[in-house]
Amino acid sequence: MRGIVSCGFMCFVLAVAAAGISTGAAQAQGGIQRNAVLPLDHGWEFRQVAAGAQEDASGWLPAVVPGDVHLDLLANKKIPDPFFRDNEAKLQWIEDASWEYRLNFNVTPDLLARSNVDLVFDGIDAAAQVYLNGNLVLNADNMFRIWRVPVKDRVHAGNNLLRVVFPSPVQAAEQAASSDPFRHESGTADKTYIRKAAYEYGWDWGPRFVTSGIWRPVRLEAWDQARIADFAIRQQDVSKDVAHLDAEVELQSARDISVRVSVRYTDNGKPVSLDTVAALHAGQNTIDIPVEIRRPELWYPAGYGGQPLYQFTAQATSGGQVTAERTVKTGLRSIELRRQPDQWGRSFELVVNGIPVFAKGADVIPFDSFPNRVTTADYRRILQSARDANMNMIRHWGGGYYETDEFYSICDELGLMVWQDFMFGNNWQPGTYAFKQNIEAEAEDQVRRLRNHPSIVVWCGNNETEMVFHLPPIADLPEDIRLQMWQDYLTEFSGIIPRVVARLDPQVPYWPSSPSADYEPLSDHFQSGDTHDWTVWHGRAPFSAYDQHHWRFVTEFGFQSFPEMRTVESFTDPEDRTGIFTPVMLAHQKNNEGNSIIQEYISRDYPQPKDFASFLYVSQVLQAEGIKIGAEHWRRSRPETMGSIFWQLNDCWPVASWSSIDYYGRWKALQYYARRFYAPILVSPHVEDGSVKVYVVSDKTEAKPAMLRVRLMDFAGKVLRDETHAVNVAPLASQVYLDWPLSKIAAAAIDTSRVFVVADLSADGSEISRNLIYLVPVKQVHLPPAPLSVETTGENGSYRIRVTSPVLARSVYLSFGSLDVNVSDNYFDLLPGETVEIAATTSSSLADLKSQLKVISLVDAFSPADQPPAATAASQSRNSKDEAGTR
Repeated sequence: MRGIVSCGFMCFVLAVAAAGISTGAAQAQGGIQRNAVLPLDHGWEFRQVAAGAQEDASGWLPAVVPGDVHLDLLANKKIPDPFFRDNEAKLQWIEDASWEYRLNFNVTPDLLARSNVDLVFDGIDAAAQVYLNGNLVLNADNMFRIWRVPVKDRVHAGNNLLRVVFPSPVQAAEQAASSDPFRHESGTADKTYIRKAAYEYGWDWGPRFVTSGIWRPVRLEAWDQARIADFAIRQQDVSKDVAHLDAEVELQSARDISVRVSVRYTDNGKPVSLDTVAALHAGQNTIDIPVEIRRPELWYPAGYGGQPLYQFTAQATSGGQVTAERTVKTGLRSIELRRQPDQWGRSFELVVNGIPVFAKGADVIPFDSFPNRVTTADYRRILQSARDANMNMIRHWGGGYYETDEFYSICDELGLMVWQDFMFGNNWQPGTYAFKQNIEAEAEDQVRRLRNHPSIVVWCGNNETEMVFHLPPIADLPEDIRLQMWQDYLTEFSGIIPRVVARLDPQVPYWPSSPSADYEPLSDHFQSGDTHDWTVWHGRAPFSAYDQHHWRFVTEFGFQSFPEMRTVESFTDPEDRTGIFTPVMLAHQKNNEGNSIIQEYISRDYPQPKDFASFLYVSQVLQAEGIKIGAEHWRRSRPETMGSIFWQLNDCWPVASWSSIDYYGRWKALQYYARRFYAPILVSPHVEDGSVKVYVVSDKTEAKPAMLRVRLMDFAGKVLRDETHAVNVAPLASQVYLDWPLSKIAAAAIDTSRVFVVADLSADGSEISRNLIYLVPVKQVHLPPAPLSVETTGENGSYRIRVTSPVLARSVYLSFGSLDVNVSDNYFDLLPGETVEIAATTSSSLADLKSQLKVISLVDAFSPADQPPAATAASQSRNSKDEAGTR
């Protein structure tokens, strides 16, 4: 109810305090409640339900909760490492088995004396029957729901027994699907009838491990008259001048009572207190308290401002005692998904606090095939890596699971905007009434749980489900069947889910699918919505095809590479590393023909790599160079295009994939390249319309005076043309600042296959951005051998590595054998006569670092027989005055 009445016979005092701004470590948004809470996370056992050759049905083994059956089998040494060699195939029996978990736990008389006792599962994966002291209390079928079951009449003082029985998830899905006769006409997959992470069934970058388990915490909650069921800060209107908020507190009350509500917060350092009184009825009650904060400190995406977080605490007190408490943090910001007609169709841009933000980032998949192995350090390493590469957005892909509060809190802290898919990945979804009710409850649970996170700036209905409707086999079904399927789709993704968002988090925009134009027809002359561009890779188009695509917002594009040798060694034996087509290397390649596609693209641009290690390295360079073409094109195209999100940031196991960071958190070449092509100010030379046009793209909100230097050089360092101009870089814009006709370049160069153009942008004596391009296709480029000079100095874990080359050295790569070393840069270009200094940190000694350090450039990856004739001596052609230097 909503309203104000006087305080009656029994009064609960609810205090909501907004106390200060936090910019420190990430905090969980779920909060705490001072009801009696009994965690049920320790002392579990598990067993296989039916006897069989794989597991003794009568033998109980220790289990970890939260967790899953695969991890428990691994911990008990019942299965080998699922990620090693081809062990995945040997472990498929687990999904066909049924499993049982049990816990004996003690309930005290004091806890049992509370008026209400609830059994709460934050997550069960997925189909399961829950028994408490022999009584069936829950039939679960959705790993994304929070299950709360009143069990006051099922528990007793002393020892209690909790059992969770997991039928085979494959068989459970078949049974659930059997109740829907329409599935025979629609071809809807059985697995979709229970709500489970789609990637568990395998993806074109991930293994198949269809697991079962209590994958999120479980507990008993005991309370008396009322408990805080939810607490949200609704941001009705936020600007630099004033923030109008609603502190929305949802109380579950056991009976009719009165509540006094007070709100306390700090406004410009001054405490403010607001008071009101409301009546509660038995059941759910929502109380809104308007809050006004003048001149608020706003939350901004990375690169646009700070990320201050306000802390709010809700308390319920009775007789002077705090009976319930919940704390949340949020950042104050305004969000708009601007969709306005323009000369290209309809815009698609995120506007945060009035600033149109070009979204730069990558898609995020689950961090592990087994979620409970993911640690705080894993989250921070990957998300900090995104921020360090100048990303301001990640798209949380819809084929996995809704992440932990910790994940989103780190995004809040780092200023990483989150495009949040609901967890529907590619597969067509059932249209039964029970399924629709199930996903509505799921959406309610997740939107309530996550809506206080300022990082979430888009709610998206699904990943590619709309798209598959227009593709075979669905596109080939009879029209009457397709009509019913489409009606079900619209009910779910343009009805049920957006209705939940509109009710619970209306300030954050909802988008029906990715990709989608919100059902708007598209043409070559009218573009709208977001796009997944897979013409490169799946369509086998050249990387240059990106330049022809003028999308409004790109949420997927990508290319695969192999991880580095150290990662490959983690899942292989020596005999597996004789080539990329060995059985184990193919077992860790989940895309059909993936290794062949990488090989094909390499052959388009380069000679055959000379050995296995070189193939890994060249694949990473190829991936980075290809994605660079797309990312820079779309940045140059702003405001027509306002988002570049490449596929993908991370891996869930060691594999050849589209990731820029491998399973162990090691940066591939693409991640280093991303830090450059996502720089806040980017210089980007590009050959178009018979000229080399030098663009400067700025995400800054103010103009930036700078110096632009553009040189035409040969590979030995001779400067053939050199221009320097003072420029005033326009804010939030992409402009051409220099135009060199190719006809003049051709006149200055003897052989365009042996020259390049390099553009440098600097300000205040420091380099802002550097970029170089060839003037002929890569295959025609004749790079000379690059003898690299390396000097390593330093002590106590902090070192400097100086690298010099007399000729152009491309994609210079520093590797360190078995050592763990963090470097300030890698896969960088080295101009003739230039010295680059790399900072390196490690726990290893200087002697160990020197002994394992290996430095190569692109030409070293190919056999000498495949190399073009060497260039003339650098000493004869290098302009030492112009080209010597350090960056």
